[in-house]
Amino acid sequence: MILNPKNFMSMNQSFLNSTFNVKKIFNFRLVIPVVFLFIMQGCNNSKTGKEEPMKKIHLTVLDPGHFHAALVQKTMYSQIDSNVNVYAPDGPDVESYLKLVNSYNSRKDNPTSWKLNVYKGADYLEKFLLQEKGSLAVLAGNNKYKTDYISKSIQAGFNVLSDKPMAITPAGFEILKNAFDSAAQSHTLLYDIMTSRYEITNILERELSKMPEVFGEMEKGTAGNPAISKQSTHYFLKNVSGAPLIRPAWYFDTEQEGEGIVDITTHLVDLVQWECFPEQILDYGKDVTIVSAKRWPTLITLPQYSMVTKQDTFPGYLKKDLKNNVLNVYANGEINYTLKGIHSKVSVSWNYQAQPGSGDTYFSMLRGTKANLIIRQDKEQQFKPTLYIEPVDKSSMDKYGQTLTQEFKKIEATYPGIALKKLENGWQVIIPEQFVSDHEQQFSMVTNKFLDFLKNGKIPDWEISFMKTKYFTTTQALEKALSGTKTSE
Repeated sequence: MILNPKNFMSMNQSFLNSTFNVKKIFNFRLVIPVVFLFIMQGCNNSKTGKEEPMKKIHLTVLDPGHFHAALVQKTMYSQIDSNVNVYAPDGPDVESYLKLVNSYNSRKDNPTSWKLNVYKGADYLEKFLLQEKGSLAVLAGNNKYKTDYISKSIQAGFNVLSDKPMAITPAGFEILKNAFDSAAQSHTLLYDIMTSRYEITNILERELSKMPEVFGEMEKGTAGNPAISKQSTHYFLKNVSGAPLIRPAWYFDTEQEGEGIVDITTHLVDLVQWECFPEQILDYGKDVTIVSAKRWPTLITLPQYSMVTKQDTFPGYLKKDLKNNVLNVYANGEINYTLKGIHSKVSVSWNYQAQPGSGDTYFSMLRGTKANLIIRQDKEQQFKPTLYIEPVDKSSMDKYGQTLTQEFKKIEATYPGIALKKLENGWQVIIPEQFVSDHEQQFSMVTNKFLDFLKNGKIPDWEISFMKTKYFTTTQALEKALSGTKTSE
């Protein structure tokens, strides 16, 4: 109830004139002002009055060995305190992180203002775990330790925003699964950084696949001709934030980084789930069947390795992967699997360096009964992701085009300026530049999504099921690839 001061004094006077003579008990004129001030103070502090400013979230970064840790801080957030605690062993990994964050603080355009409180020492993990409960921990580094970091952070009362992958082995998946259970019990939040969901062509592919008049129904597919195909190509030598990226030496050790089949494929498996089974609760024990999986190496010479890591020799832990002094990095993998009976294939490959003018590439196809939705990112597309709509029945293109134009107005309402361009085999979706984001920008988008979850105190149940299903899929695929077995369709 909101108390109006005038109403309160009127009530007071009426009460004084009543037959009950309170003056015989105490001096009411002295008490009323005190009571009034007390009540008004309560009103001012209530939800209907002026509220206290919300306490800012305390950010802590643990052992930042991957540049993704710094990318979370490429932007400032109104909800996060600018003072950040960093805990790490002394060495080049944490120095690379500090250099990158400091470059954001010192840039000319829209500089950040992070104040880093850095602790370096062998007992960094113990010191980290003593931080205030409820703090937000960012984890992006050596994947050999990450799952254990996640488990210990959740047990210590942290909310965790983790880079992918959160698990790289079947044993790691079991630890991760228990961490989700612990998070549910302690009311803390655990979330992974899935930047690909914020790429506009993936968003539009998802939206179009939900339009029966445009897409039809999802095909079931086969192992040889899957209904869903996603492939990506990456390079060890690349630039980040305008400067050559120096990768840590351990990045080339699959026991520390993880094989390609459990690393980058995490994004691809996530997109299969997010695009084709939007906001559905998945049960990995019932919904996933790994049909086949394979792995193969990228060959890296010592000069190439030195160029990327600035190390003159291969470290001892890489000797197991050397053949004729050439490093065999099992960064490539392919998974054929079914999800709720739909055949899907995801594959990732790594090369040393892209050709001049090119970069990472991506291909995606969703096969529907009425049309295929395809994303291409090759030379023809100037290495920019481009979305196409290609009808299955080529004999009725005009009729389909009329339907597509009508249905596409729903997309245009959300994304003004978006358009269709007629091609020989279908249509290209023309996307205005304001809807396009790059990989680095997408980190702030994911972080803002997680901050919304923190504000609400909950991650949706379907998101939790997606993460469990995703890491079950990748780690089980690794086990099958290592054993060389295949499940019949």
